[in-house]
Amino acid sequence: MHFELNDVTKKLPKHLHKFVVKQPYAEYTAQNQAVWRYVMRMNVDYLSKVAHESYIKGLAKTGISIERIPYMDGMNRILKDIGWAAVSVDGFIPPNAFMEFQAYNVLVIASDMRTINHIEYTPAPDIIHEAAGHAPIIANPEYAEYLRRFGEIGSKAISSAKDFEMYEAIRLLSILKENPNSTAKDINEAQEKVEYLQDNMGELSEMAKIRNLHWWTVEYGLIGTLENPKIYGAGLLSSIGESAWCMQDKIKKVPYAIEAADINFDITKPQPQLFVTPDFAHLSLVLEQFANKMAIRKGGLKGVKKLVASKSLGTIELSTGIQISGIFNNAIADENNKLIYFQTVGETALSNRDKELIGHGREVHKNGFGSPIGKLKGINIAIENMSPRDLEAYQIYEGKRTTLQFEGGLKVEGNVITGTRDLRGKILLISFDNCTVTFNEIILFKPEWGVYDMAVGKEVVSAYAGAADMNSFLDRSEVSKTKTHKINYSDKERALYSLYEKVKQMREANAASEEEVTYIFNRLKKEFSTDWLLTLELYELALQSNFSIKEKIKTYLLVLQKNEAYKKLIQNGLNLLKVNNSAIKI
Repeated sequence: MHFELNDVTKKLPKHLHKFVVKQPYAEYTAQNQAVWRYVMRMNVDYLSKVAHESYIKGLAKTGISIERIPYMDGMNRILKDIGWAAVSVDGFIPPNAFMEFQAYNVLVIASDMRTINHIEYTPAPDIIHEAAGHAPIIANPEYAEYLRRFGEIGSKAISSAKDFEMYEAIRLLSILKENPNSTAKDINEAQEKVEYLQDNMGELSEMAKIRNLHWWTVEYGLIGTLENPKIYGAGLLSSIGESAWCMQDKIKKVPYAIEAADINFDITKPQPQLFVTPDFAHLSLVLEQFANKMAIRKGGLKGVKKLVASKSLGTIELSTGIQISGIFNNAIADENNKLIYFQTVGETALSNRDKELIGHGREVHKNGFGSPIGKLKGINIAIENMSPRDLEAYQIYEGKRTTLQFEGGLKVEGNVITGTRDLRGKILLISFDNCTVTFNEIILFKPEWGVYDMAVGKEVVSAYAGAADMNSFLDRSEVSKTKTHKINYSDKERALYSLYEKVKQMREANAASEEEVTYIFNRLKKEFSTDWLLTLELYELALQSNFSIKEKIKTYLLVLQKNEAYKKLIQNGLNLLKVNNSAIKI
């Protein structure tokens, strides 16, 4: 194993393991640690006033340190007490996989750390966003259950063929924007591709819609009243810029409702509006409303067509309980637009109650599977409801050659070999030899193709992404080939980070000396004249120990503050030190 298993993570299906990476803790620079500390101190100071009450309580419950980037193993030891776990991943992972982790009470935490250039907001998922944004709120039991349930439902949402292309485009753009070594040309090209795809997605898929709901709640959600909302969305909780921005009156606040599923978002721009839920229970209510519209609960012709359009592994369940998992490529409807036949291409597996039927795995149905849906023409009783006497009366029994004429014009003609029933006696399959299946003049199955297994069911009651039995198929999900860029640091940058490390050690050991602070301050002015964060940390040490150098450092900070890029950041830091002058450490 390349990650630690505990009571929660040991339940993860193996196909998710490949997304987990080892947390690169040794790669976090001392400046990264300082960025974490700055953001967390700002957040705790500000969010204690504007975040949902669960946030501050949750920081302690989930083992999030304000002083340093958390170790994943340490977080897990604390998270398991509330029934959750966390794993480290490389940036964005595919939406279905992300949702499935969530369904197993596992937070996926992007292991990279934002650079100082993106201290207020990063376009890429990072450990501040995931650990300090998502983790604290799950300490609230009602919200935690919403998150788990969202993952359970979302992992079954059907994607369109364009969704994965959009995922890859957004992943690349976020990686390029976060890497200081990226060229403007590369970023612009990636940005143009994302914008093009956003404008040409066509009808939103289930996955696109549920991803919208996730964005407007889990990432950018507000809770309370329109007049006095509080923050609970991780995207806002982890951004010192957006957490203040979103509370302004000029930002439109809208009551959260199912219509949010149709509102797209753009990760590269401030959102035009935010949604406010009255409480966490309302989130679950809207989620159930949306789930009731999904193919997993509606089934039917629309559900099968969604799977055909997705061109990805999916499952339908018939009214008898038989489940067919494969890549669907055909859905035939009658003149009343009612499904009468479905078909898969390539390896297909049949299951019942999420367990593969013996003798009906993908190695048996390696060339696809097709079956009629509905009732026989002129017969009121459906095959699935026929008793043994009914089956005999309609010539559907072993050793008999029969012709089944279905409503809608589909015909099955062949020698009945046997039937397959479930434990309750419900007939699931009827197998034929020397069989021909036709629809009008179209031949759908020929005798020379072998045994024809006809699934029994008068309707499709469910359609969803993925396989019914996860063991039926080889793992088809892929880890993106676009990897997060490892930043190449210059000798000068490494020299700066060594100064950050010295300041960190002095602070943690409570062993600062005016001589050492003065030496580092003079080097900063001479060699790293634009670095404001380490100057702020030096000022904190000088202020704490009442060193005479403190006034010179403060004066220098005020000079740096003339640069608009740092003005607000430095002022926020000074305000925090002033507020906590008697006890600087939070």
